[in-house]
Amino acid sequence: MAEIGKFNELRIAEESEHGFYLDGGTHGTILLPGAYITPEMSIGDTIKVFIYNDSEDRLVATTETPFAQVGEYAYLEVVDARPNLGFFLDWGLSKDLLLPYREKGTIELVKGDGVIVAVYLDEHTDRIVASARLHRHTFQEPPDYEPNDPVSVIIYGESPLGYKAIIDAKYRGLLYYSETSDKLEEGDRFTGYIKKVRSGGRIDLRRDPSGYGRVESLTEKILAGLQTAGGSLPFNDKSSPESIREKFDCSKKAFKQALGGLYKQRKIQFNETGIEIVKES
Repeated sequence: MAEIGKFNELRIAEESEHGFYLDGGTHGTILLPGAYITPEMSIGDTIKVFIYNDSEDRLVATTETPFAQVGEYAYLEVVDARPNLGFFLDWGLSKDLLLPYREKGTIELVKGDGVIVAVYLDEHTDRIVASARLHRHTFQEPPDYEPNDPVSVIIYGESPLGYKAIIDAKYRGLLYYSETSDKLEEGDRFTGYIKKVRSGGRIDLRRDPSGYGRVESLTEKILAGLQTAGGSLPFNDKSSPESIREKFDCSKKAFKQALGGLYKQRKIQFNETGIEIVKES
């Protein structure tokens, strides 16, 4: 049987003027619109598709990849707000994902904001929806991690002890303040490492895979990068957030603050292409 809100391997049952109909088991046939059909597909083939509800609540298939499936967490952007209905989030598909007002909790949102949500299937309507009430949604069996396993991390808040984190889009954990020297913000993404899995599935994280010594600060990372590159780098406060995160594993705001500190300390200077080390006279 096809699972709503997840990827499925379904057989192409028949062709129509609108696309291919796939065998969805007890859900009947499910349309894969013509826009997603490739020349290699033919009747009888089994293909991998994501199943969700279209604007008329009919089940439909797509070969597109959403930012999260049912049973996962994601950091998504608010693209629209509707009075008495909720907020619509961009989750990578042509139809946006609804975050109902009842599921937004105490946070205030406007268009353009980012928000960490759990993606789940409403058992009363069979519709895929989002919830910012993360504590209500635990999707997986106890995590099977070993110390120092690398994991994908998204920061979604703070506690008195450290930063709250989403791990591999499936679990929630905590990165203690003592494990990082960087100031982190909601939506920051990076590769972290398992420190410990506690009873009940609670997960402690670290930034440094070895667990020894202080985590290298962002300013040290920038200076080390400059030294390795021969004294200059094509990065400055106008660089894209994506390129900064890929190179330095931090947000653009944190990068700009680090550059400002290094500039004030006369350790770097700006040039036409980026930044360079100030040579000692």
